[in-house]
Amino acid sequence: MRLSAGALLPLIALIAGLAQGWSIAAPWSGAPLWWLQLLSLAALAWAVQRQPTWRRAALAGFVFAVAWLCAVFWWLFISMHRYGGLPAPLATLAVLGLASVLALYYAAACAVFARLSPGLGVLWRAALFAAVWTLAELARGIWFTGFPWGAGGYAHADGPLGAMPRWLGVYGVGLLAAWLAMLLVQWPGAKKLVPVGITATLGVAALAMWTLPDDLAKLSAQAPTPGSAQPTTITVALLQGNIAQDEKFQGGSGVPLALRWYGEQLRGTHAALLVAPETALPMLPQSLPIGYWPDLAARFASGHQAALIGLPLGSFKEGYTNSALGLKPGGPLYQYDKHHLVPFGEFIPPLFRWFTEMMSIPLGDFNRGAVGQPSFEWMGQRLAPNICYEDLFGEELGARFSDAATAPTIFVNMSNIAWFGNSIAIDQHLQISRMRALEFARPVIRATNTGATVIIDHQGRVTHSLERHQRGVLVGTVQGRSEITPFAWWVSRMG
Repeated sequence: MRLSAGALLPLIALIAGLAQGWSIAAPWSGAPLWWLQLLSLAALAWAVQRQPTWRRAALAGFVFAVAWLCAVFWWLFISMHRYGGLPAPLATLAVLGLASVLALYYAAACAVFARLSPGLGVLWRAALFAAVWTLAELARGIWFTGFPWGAGGYAHADGPLGAMPRWLGVYGVGLLAAWLAMLLVQWPGAKKLVPVGITATLGVAALAMWTLPDDLAKLSAQAPTPGSAQPTTITVALLQGNIAQDEKFQGGSGVPLALRWYGEQLRGTHAALLVAPETALPMLPQSLPIGYWPDLAARFASGHQAALIGLPLGSFKEGYTNSALGLKPGGPLYQYDKHHLVPFGEFIPPLFRWFTEMMSIPLGDFNRGAVGQPSFEWMGQRLAPNICYEDLFGEELGARFSDAATAPTIFVNMSNIAWFGNSIAIDQHLQISRMRALEFARPVIRATNTGATVIIDHQGRVTHSLERHQRGVLVGTVQGRSEITPFAWWVSRMG
């Protein structure tokens, strides 16, 4: 049976969308595939250009985006079904429904492109496609609290555009990728202009790659003030408890195991900084066994070690926060409260309480911390915590960089990805953290419950890693950084 053109183009969009999803972190390796992201987006651009109407172009964009987003965050099914108790058909519909709602942004982008592109020249057509595509990415990442997981730019943590995040951020990289994708599609009909556009883009990327961090510091950093943190080395120990998610909050299994194991490591591990992941201690401080928290506080009240520990805080009357507490000699007690909460997991969107009541997920409604909270200062470093998927929002992390004298020197991500099992979510989150390292030229240390517990240097390279899904401690050294990248400079001022 021969497929008609009307059926073939949506099929191409479907296959291209799946490829786009796999490009963020390949299912077979976990690595980003920049070339697959470009080719998949070029296939969509090719399909959209051949649609007879803007409505058909919107359909192609919708099909592409649904396939892409389902391929990216299918693992939400695991959290809702396996750990939340939602029946499998409903969990499947929930993932498909979320992907379909978010896909409307890309359907609108393709429709606008189809309406405005006729009559445009080659370079203007590519510019229009890049612009509307980036607006769709921004809308997905910002509106209604945002859910930008799997944005196309993350596929370029490696590759020819790998130096551009420090200038443009992940969305700017996605814009360049969309520009290149449309240029590739138009090559057969414009053999002179297209090579010029591609060569110019790659030339700019190569120039950015050759720009040394010292040069960036001269261009965009303010001079450090006396007594401010300097680029020094610190030894860290990152704790990975590997507590099964279905036991994590169980009083007869996961809770005593977590208290015992993390307590032993916090008391017995030797490093300048110890980091325990998100809700490593799965109880409020006032609910901990008698003497547990005072003993930990006394442990770090003197000596040459400090700790960042993930745990919930608050009360029924005041509400709860997903937080990290910092302990160090001489105090005072440091507190960071998670700002960007996970919909349905950490806060209940309006009109959706009926949906969350269908699942048995604990800790379902938190208060928010502020954007740009102060860093935890220790041994000449300014350590900026973020909890779980907060490192997905570079524009919010960037709020801390408006003043070079107080800007973070090291990012600390504290996560629990056990909600999503042994899935590609772990690799995708690792690529997200690598992108933040590239954007801000900052090392990122990640302490997680099940993985990926790693140390990432300021160039986005994983220098130390711990085997996933095993209990252990990752010890390594981290070089703090103080220069301000162009991206950090402008995003801290313009958002």
